[in-house]
Amino acid sequence: MATLLPTPPKIGMVSLGCPKNLVDSERILTKLRSDGYQMSPDYAGADVVLVNTCGFLDSAKEESLEAIGEAIAENGRVIVTGCMGKEAEMIRAKFPNVLAVTGAHQYEEVVGAVHEAAPMPPSAFLNLVPDSGLKLTPRHYSYLKISEGCNHRCSFCIIPSLRGDLVSRRPDAILREAEKLIEAGTKELLVISQDTSAYGVDIRHQPRMWHGEEVRAHMTDLSRELGKLGAWVRLHYVYPYPHVDHVIPLMAEGLVLPYLDIPFQHASRNVLKLMKRPANETKVLERIKNWRTIAPDIAIRSTFVVGFPGETEDDFAYLMDWLEEAQLDRVGAFRFEPVEGAAANDLPNHVPEDIKEERYARLMELTARISAEKLQAKIGRTLDVIIDAVDEEGGATGRSKADAPEIDGEVFLRDAGHLKQGDIVAVEIEDADEHDLYGAPVA
Repeated sequence: MATLLPTPPKIGMVSLGCPKNLVDSERILTKLRSDGYQMSPDYAGADVVLVNTCGFLDSAKEESLEAIGEAIAENGRVIVTGCMGKEAEMIRAKFPNVLAVTGAHQYEEVVGAVHEAAPMPPSAFLNLVPDSGLKLTPRHYSYLKISEGCNHRCSFCIIPSLRGDLVSRRPDAILREAEKLIEAGTKELLVISQDTSAYGVDIRHQPRMWHGEEVRAHMTDLSRELGKLGAWVRLHYVYPYPHVDHVIPLMAEGLVLPYLDIPFQHASRNVLKLMKRPANETKVLERIKNWRTIAPDIAIRSTFVVGFPGETEDDFAYLMDWLEEAQLDRVGAFRFEPVEGAAANDLPNHVPEDIKEERYARLMELTARISAEKLQAKIGRTLDVIIDAVDEEGGATGRSKADAPEIDGEVFLRDAGHLKQGDIVAVEIEDADEHDLYGAPVA
C-alpha cells in the first residue's frame, strides 16, 4: 500500500537589501526546506510569509515597512527578520499582527518562529534539500559570505549596531561551501562580507586543514584557495589595507578575477576624518598605479558619498580631481542621507539638498565620461563573458570579468542563440556606450 505523504506548509519570502541579506535568506530557506517546508512563489499560496528587511538608510526602512504592510494585507501571517529586527517595538506598534520579529542573521530564531507559526507534520520523506542548499540567484553565480559584522565605526553607518562586530567563518567551512556550490553548477563566486579585507582578524587568522594543507583565515590565503576550485572569484567590499597588495598577483595569475570593489566613500582628508575613515588617499593613488602595472586589466569599482556634513566646495573639488586621476572603472554615488542612530547626524554644517543634488550630478557626469572612455578602449578586443540570459531573437546578455551582476555594466551579444545561461565564451567587442559593451561570440 502506498504511503500517503502529509502536505507540508508553504513559506513565502520577500528579501530586501544587500547581497549579504540575500545570503541570509538563502540560508533560512535552505534550513526550512531541509525541515520539509515547501516554498511558495506568491502570497496566496503561503502559510507564512518571511520579510527579510534592510535598515541601512531611512529610504530602505520605508521600503521594508511597505513590504511588511503589503505582506500583511495580502497574506496576514508574517514573520519579520533582518536589520530592522533591532526596531521590533516600532514594527509591532505599526503592525501589531506580525507573528514574530527577529534580527539580522538570527537563523535559529527565524526557523523557530516558522515552526511555531506553521508546524511541520512529522514525515521522514519531506526533509529533502540539495547539498549546495537553496539559492535565490541564478544557478551560475552565487554569493559566498565569509564573515558577519564589522569592527569599523564610520560615523554615517549603523551596520555594527545591526549586525555586531566582525565574526569570521572558518576557512575550511567557506571552502567546503564553495566546492559544493561549484559542484551544483556555480561558475562565479561573489565573495561578500562587511569588510572582506578584515577576514580572520577576530580569530587571529587561525589556520584550518583543507585537503591535507593548512589554510589561514586570511583574505589572501582564502582567495588563493578559492581560485584553485575553477570558478570565477570576485571580491567585494575590500578595504584598501596594505595586504590587499598581495591579492593583485593572484589576479595576474588568473586565480582571482581582476576586479576590486573598494568603498572609498571620499578622497578629501577633511571629509574622511569626519566620516571616521582612513585618510591616506595619496598612497591609494600610488597603489592603484602599481596594481595596474601588475594586473593591467584590473577593474576597480567604488562608491562615494556627496554632501556629507561639513563637505565644502573645496572638499568636493578635491574629490573630483582625485577621481580624474584615479580613473576608476565603475563608480556609484549617494547623496548623504541621515540614518537614525548614526553619529554623522549630530555633525554641524549639513549641506543643503540643492547643493547635494548639484554635486551628485557633477560627479556622475565625470564618472560616466571616464567609464565611456575606458569602455571605448575595449572595442576590438576579445573578452571572456559569462552569459546571464539568452533571448528568443538570438541575442544574449552577459558580463565581462569587469562586471558584477546587477551593479555594473553588461555585454550585449548578437548571433548568440546557441549559447545558454552560465556559458563562459570569448566575445569580440564591437561597440560601447557609457556603461555597456556590445559584441558577438568568436566563431
